[in-house]
Amino acid sequence: MSSKIKIGIVGYGNLGKGTIKAIKQAPDMELIAVFTRREPESLNLNEPGVKVVHIANASEYKNEIDVMVLCGGSATDLPEQTPYFASMFNTIDSFDTHAKIPEFYQAVNEAATKYEKTSIISVGWDPGLFSFNRVMADAVLPSGENYTFWGKGLSQGHSDAIRRVNGVKNGVQYTIPSEEAIEKVRSGAKPELTTGEKHRRVCYVVAEEGADKAAIENEIKTMPNYFADYNTEVNFISDEELKRDHSKAPHGGFVIRSGNTGDNKQIYEFSLTLDSNPEFTASVLVAYARAAYRLNQEKQFGAKTVFDVAPSYISPRSAEELRKDYL
Repeated sequence: MSSKIKIGIVGYGNLGKGTIKAIKQAPDMELIAVFTRREPESLNLNEPGVKVVHIANASEYKNEIDVMVLCGGSATDLPEQTPYFASMFNTIDSFDTHAKIPEFYQAVNEAATKYEKTSIISVGWDPGLFSFNRVMADAVLPSGENYTFWGKGLSQGHSDAIRRVNGVKNGVQYTIPSEEAIEKVRSGAKPELTTGEKHRRVCYVVAEEGADKAAIENEIKTMPNYFADYNTEVNFISDEELKRDHSKAPHGGFVIRSGNTGDNKQIYEFSLTLDSNPEFTASVLVAYARAAYRLNQEKQFGAKTVFDVAPSYISPRSAEELRKDYL
């Protein structure tokens, strides 16, 4: 048996912690190190043999790590971190600001191609598995419409965006899909739905002592790419309430394509129901880390997305096994 794929993790938030759990379930991988902006001594991983290293020293590990899983946020971390790490390592990230993916791809592709690395960007479930299913459904049912619904669930990216607002100590955001809109789509009616008609956003915010709550609420509600196009509700709560009622991170959603073949209505649906959004997202990242390693071995350099990766590359099973058991 060949040696295991050696993984590094950048960032030790919920996604980083989920990635450690996912690696433990991957028979062909081992975790080498976690890279952090914090003081390394302050992190108690409780993982024998795994190093904790300051992010500034990552370049010293070029020859020890096959794939770096980047677990930072999309708002400010990944736009800088992914191109930087892609110049030294094969990388996986979960960049999820949909409107900025084209320019993000360009920046990462330039770095990864130049240094002969393979970087799979915007991995997770949306973007990621949902993106893949939107393309599949569109290809199979060319005469139709795609609809994506998220929730009910806690959104990591939107919660991260809230926490960066001035005066916010902590906060979470839930995306709530409209049941009425979902039923219209499933009926085959092909409704035209605005962004705001499909979902609403509910925020729970812990404000810093003396912060201007009206200013916080206004900044959240008018934030482009995140809240501006939605019916957004902002609730201010205490630290204790946040810990008690909002410490889990459930999520999920649907991709539905309503189409026609001749005179027949056809509905394509892919759905997820998740107890832990970060742990599931981490599991997708780790599966695609396997693909990044394999593609790099084949000298397929540059930035890739889930559209470029055949399913066999993300599976630990052999081609023979896949044909026998899954086809």
